[in-house]
Amino acid sequence: MDYQHVIEQVMSATTPHIGEGAVADYIPGLAAVDPKQFGFAVATVEGNLYTGGDVDIPFAIESISKAFALALVLARKDADIWKRVRREPSGLAFNDLIELQLENGIPRNPYINPGAIVIADQLLADTGDAVAALRELLRAETGNPVLDVDSVIAESELRTGDRNRATAYLMASFGNMRNSVDLSLDHYFRQCSFSITCAELAKAGLLIARHGLRADGSRLLSRDDARHITALMTMCGTYDGAGEFAYRIGLPVKSGVGGGLLAVVPGQCSVAAWGPGPDAKGNSVSGAVALETFARVGQFSVF
Repeated sequence: MDYQHVIEQVMSATTPHIGEGAVADYIPGLAAVDPKQFGFAVATVEGNLYTGGDVDIPFAIESISKAFALALVLARKDADIWKRVRREPSGLAFNDLIELQLENGIPRNPYINPGAIVIADQLLADTGDAVAALRELLRAETGNPVLDVDSVIAESELRTGDRNRATAYLMASFGNMRNSVDLSLDHYFRQCSFSITCAELAKAGLLIARHGLRADGSRLLSRDDARHITALMTMCGTYDGAGEFAYRIGLPVKSGVGGGLLAVVPGQCSVAAWGPGPDAKGNSVSGAVALETFARVGQFSVF
């Protein structure tokens, strides 16, 4: 596969759409991000990296962190996590409360906010420091020893996170929180605030593309658990836009409102796109165009 040629096609198709969407200004730290930026990176399981655009500019990982936090929880072989969070698409917004109330505080999946808060709560209970556990994983898989939380983004998340607090307290009222709400939310907000580049995100995603093998060759996840992560990415990774992403792109994708998108071609490569303007559902507009072009030109769809 001539990945660089594919990236050239991606950049050509995406350039007219750079700047579309709207930055997530309800998080003040994201409101100041220049929307006229775009990066695209492909990391292969053979160890090659192919890039185009603004691949070395750090951005907030936001909800893409949820896939890696879930990996850390699944790596501990605690099957009870699936008693606390389900594995079904939601069809509603990522921060919806109505469904959570109707379903007795059990979130539909680990990639919407309620489910991700449960995963952060479980990882905190398992490790004593969910942020440190995720930091260690991301540093090792990206090769960046100083990758860390962006304190400005973290403060913004904390200051504007009332709906997440309501979500966590609702789940606590049903007995579905292990730690104090404030403590678990502190770790959840900081997990979403890691600063990462497009090139680094593509490298980190190889953990999933390699079916659970880490960059050093050791195994973090069983092949089954890696498959489960990609299945959930396909069904739930782009919130209530997951059906459209499956139709248009046909790859497992996890998005973040910081404009990042992580896609995986199992056994072949990990793909990261970054365009700071999400649509109303929280998925990068330019990033979606890029992934659609990548899947079409390279014939990468899993369907």
